Amino acid sequence: MMHSNRKIRVLQTIHQGRVGGGERHVLDLVSTIDTSRFEPIVLSFTEGPMVDTLRMMQIPVFVIATERPFDFRVWGAVKKLLKEQRIDMVHVHGSRANTNILWIARSMGLPVIYTVHGWSFHNELPFWNRKARIFAERLITRRTGINITVSESNRQTGMQVIQGFRSVVIRNGVNLNSFTPDIDGGHVRESYGFKATDIVVGFIVRMTIQKDPLGMVRAFAAAHAIQPALKLLMVGEGPLKSEVMELAARLGLDHAVVFDDFRQDIPRILKAIDIYCLPSLWEGFPIGVLEAMAMGKAIIASDVDGTREALEDNVSGILIPPRNTAVLSATLLKLANDPALRCRLANAALQRARAEHSITAMTTKIEEVYSNVFYKLVSH
Repeated sequence: MMHSNRKIRVLQTIHQGRVGGGERHVLDLVSTIDTSRFEPIVLSFTEGPMVDTLRMMQIPVFVIATERPFDFRVWGAVKKLLKEQRIDMVHVHGSRANTNILWIARSMGLPVIYTVHGWSFHNELPFWNRKARIFAERLITRRTGINITVSESNRQTGMQVIQGFRSVVIRNGVNLNSFTPDIDGGHVRESYGFKATDIVVGFIVRMTIQKDPLGMVRAFAAAHAIQPALKLLMVGEGPLKSEVMELAARLGLDHAVVFDDFRQDIPRILKAIDIYCLPSLWEGFPIGVLEAMAMGKAIIASDVDGTREALEDNVSGILIPPRNTAVLSATLLKLANDPALRCRLANAALQRARAEHSITAMTTKIEEVYSNVFYKLVSH
């Protein structure tokens, strides 16, 4: 028999400890959740900066190492953790993590909430690979208690591809206390060697096919040839990083492009740039864009999925077609040569972030989901 007068122990589960959108979402969620009602515990299937941050925050975090989906070898360890931590419900972030906890949690009678941080079956995949991922998502979403999509676009895609799919839309939020134009930026801009007259474009994401870093470099090269004051700061790691660095060198951009590994002080990095750019091929509801908005930055982003729900084209940012080097290059030049336009877009982005994208609003909606699920358990 479950008791409703104690804290609800929620296990946040995610595939990896490296910090991307889903991982930042988990960090924000556990740091803003009402700890008088909920007790957050985190399970990651790899080590990484997110896990290190959680340990510093003194949030209970566990790592059961696997990179594989449907890895039966770790299911025993997962079951042991659920029992020892007296978990009441599981909140899974991403499909790969879900495949390694869903069946164990269900066998123990625990409810599972699944947040889709962008679908795994994107159009860039080979035909049979995409079919396999659709099958896996169908298998998962039909067995979870509640599905959450981070954008209306993702919900619509789910309904088109998975018969009978249902979800609650809870858009990502941003911590407006951490991400604010008022922060002290330190000397980050100077430390990278940028001058006051430089117009710095920031590309601050994992370097994967999804984020199109190679297209970013090609578009920047064309714009920089016309406007030498443009500089590019690429912060992040990922499987394409060495290829991106080689391309930048081949294009003669050694003095115009600065690379750095992942950093924890993202607000300071954003403070140091003039234009934020995210030329993704697909997205869920991009937290990086929300952070740039909250920092009051001019934004260029691909007109895809949840991104077009986060900002309004030509009002709080500029939306461009994905994988279009010419348009991205022209838009970089347009913003570089028009400080007034950059300022207008930045101010509108800041106001929209404060009005619509706070982390507290997101967390409150997720807490309501938890409470409803727990109430049903208690009442049975």
